[in-house]
Amino acid sequence: MTTVTVDATPKPRVERRASRAARLGLRTLALYAVSVLIGIGIWQLLAMRYGASLVASPSQTLSAAGELAREGTLTNSILASSRRILIGWGLGLAVGVPAGLFIGQIKVVRQLLEPYIEFFRFIPPIAFVTLAVVWLGIGESSKVVLIFYTSVFIVILNTSAGVMAVSESKLRAAASLGANRRQILRGVVLPSTVPYIITGARLAMGNSFLTIVSAEIVAAQVGLGALIWTSRNYGRIDWVFVGIITLGVLGFVFDRVLRIVASRVLRRYGVKL
Repeated sequence: MTTVTVDATPKPRVERRASRAARLGLRTLALYAVSVLIGIGIWQLLAMRYGASLVASPSQTLSAAGELAREGTLTNSILASSRRILIGWGLGLAVGVPAGLFIGQIKVVRQLLEPYIEFFRFIPPIAFVTLAVVWLGIGESSKVVLIFYTSVFIVILNTSAGVMAVSESKLRAAASLGANRRQILRGVVLPSTVPYIITGARLAMGNSFLTIVSAEIVAAQVGLGALIWTSRNYGRIDWVFVGIITLGVLGFVFDRVLRIVASRVLRRYGVKL
């Protein structure tokens, strides 16, 4: 009689997790691919329905993208817009996070600054485009300042909201254990506020893309906003589609990179993105 030996040893936990993560990753990629194909199909139908003068087809847009890439226009536009967005958004984070922590913790400061924050955050950056050009010129400074303006208030509001949402019992428990103000900030307030900061950073990134187009249309020779405006002047609908789609793809990539970096760097705070 042949004896069949069955290995009943369970797989190691790490191996099971890796296998599960791989399956989830493949499923996500498959869903993304299906979603993109459906979108391209709808896009093609709209192009067939309204004609190339109104809606450039996927093939025409791809051909125009290749044309602009060979000339170097598309690459230069992507680099110029990305640089402006990252600098302005980064400055918004660098100022907004400390300011939000400060405002959220000190009531008097919050009451003094709240009228200005609530006033300026309702004024769209495009309203300041002319003043930015007059005050700072048509160089990089005016566009970076506009992106900083659109980012900083979002970050401040989200960060201060996170600070004020910290449970009072946690603060009292830390104080009763002898923690000073700095230790409470690092050990209690900041970990609880991290999800709010990440949300503010993502929202600020989205608003930065909205602002860069209006800023570059008015005061730039190079950039995706300038590309869209120039294409409109030349009647090149396919170039307009290239600029719009490039903005969307670039924003999608920036947001995903932000989520990956944040999840890895801030994992010790218990943040799940």
